[in-house]
Amino acid sequence: MKRILHVALILILFTSCKTEQEKKPKALPYFGNYDIVFSETDGVESIDTIFPKIPAFSYLNQDSNVITSESMKGKVWIANFFFTSCPSICPPMISQMKRLNLLTQDLASEVQFMSFSIDPKTDQPHILKTYIKNNGIQTKNWYFFTGDEAKTHRLGVMHFMVHADKDPMAAGGFAHSDGMVLVDKEGYVRGVYRGTQTKEVDKLNNDLRKLLEIEYGINSKQP
Repeated sequence: MKRILHVALILILFTSCKTEQEKKPKALPYFGNYDIVFSETDGVESIDTIFPKIPAFSYLNQDSNVITSESMKGKVWIANFFFTSCPSICPPMISQMKRLNLLTQDLASEVQFMSFSIDPKTDQPHILKTYIKNNGIQTKNWYFFTGDEAKTHRLGVMHFMVHADKDPMAAGGFAHSDGMVLVDKEGYVRGVYRGTQTKEVDKLNNDLRKLLEIEYGINSKQP
């Protein structure tokens, strides 16, 4: 009897998960710690896997304008964490981010790039603006953010899943990863990529296009 119940439970879970997946085609996996939620409707049990969303946030951008996550709703995000005086991984990471931004200009209306400064005491809007100019970056769909330092570090580590923190032993006084993060239009993290490696950034470009085509019906042609 126990064996029969066990098999029945497996079938219920499999059927429920399959039904949930079939509601919408998935181009990429979801990232983050998830919760399993059981529910019952009209006597039918179901199970859902709930992944975390990026929480609401608000920052000043390079033009000293307040930008909220809500104002960027409806776009796919590509994000990284950096600081302008970083002497190590930031220059190649920002260079790759710049390359990706140019590669995806055909999708500029669908994609929002964002770079969060983890050293906001130094990286005030006018510093960010100078950095943008010195690096020849176009900001048609790219915000550079500055705001509360502790909140930014938590946002990176807990939600965008990239390391960002003060470290007196690290070059420049801050330690962070080179992750570029792909976030879908609903606010779920769908990929984290090594932002200093050309092959990884090319994969991000391909995954972005796959996500837009399969889940949002937006066809694109590789430039």
